[in-house]
Amino acid sequence: MGFLGFTIDIATLTDSALTLLFKVVLALLIFIVGRWLAKKAVTVTNRIMVRSRIDDTVASFLGRLLYGILLVIVALAALNQVGVHTTSVVAILGGAAVAIGLSLKDQLSNFAAGIMIVTFRPFVRGDYVQIKTFTGTVTEITLVNTHLTTINNHDIIIPNSDITTSATTNYTALPNRRVDITIRIGYDADIKTAKKIMLDLARDNAVVFSDPAPIVRVTNLGENSVDLTLNVWTTNDDWWAMQCELLEQFKYALDDNKIDIPFPQRSVHVKGLDMLVNNMDQSQKLPMTKDE
Repeated sequence: MGFLGFTIDIATLTDSALTLLFKVVLALLIFIVGRWLAKKAVTVTNRIMVRSRIDDTVASFLGRLLYGILLVIVALAALNQVGVHTTSVVAILGGAAVAIGLSLKDQLSNFAAGIMIVTFRPFVRGDYVQIKTFTGTVTEITLVNTHLTTINNHDIIIPNSDITTSATTNYTALPNRRVDITIRIGYDADIKTAKKIMLDLARDNAVVFSDPAPIVRVTNLGENSVDLTLNVWTTNDDWWAMQCELLEQFKYALDDNKIDIPFPQRSVHVKGLDMLVNNMDQSQKLPMTKDE
């Protein structure tokens, strides 16, 4: 068959159209089935993360990220089926990913650190922690940063990458803790009496554990005092109130037993002070006069 000077083979066109139609239908089928499988894979992954007690925010983000990656793979497979060369598409996507990664490297570092925090759980919401010089209660853990609330009700926002690269102290990770209370007494005070006072008051306190039992030791011979340190165990919920209560009781009991808590003292020696005093005395003497 001829058209505008060109010979058209109807059979070839029909075969080509049918082949293209078959590829398009197959590509659509690949896309539909692939998307369904991607959703199923994300659902299974979310269940696994829920059982692993991963943070809801991170689990939701990882689920969406996994679905997006799987959907891109399915779309590339469908395009490849209809004859589209996906190599150039992959190269463009790779270049875009590199550019985005370089521009957001700090945020990606914080994000990766956030994943590690919610996965390995060095702390959770409600824990009382110290991160670098900041101390407070963990109120929120996001993918980029962590929020602490101090005892003064200040909200401190710390990047997650700073947390994973520094030491973190979790004060509430364990149910019980030891409290060390140091009292300084004078050198002329009776150490045995002071130790007995501290031990008796600690043993009588309702929230102090009897096992391990309280113990008092001489921990330092300072410039102005003898340091006595009491080691007591209690729960994390009671340690602060117990420490304040014992400190107040120690002060009253030591005062009642005439055991002083000494102030810092210094002895100052000035060279030539005696000579200076003598010279001042000589200069203040009146000259002797003789009556004529």
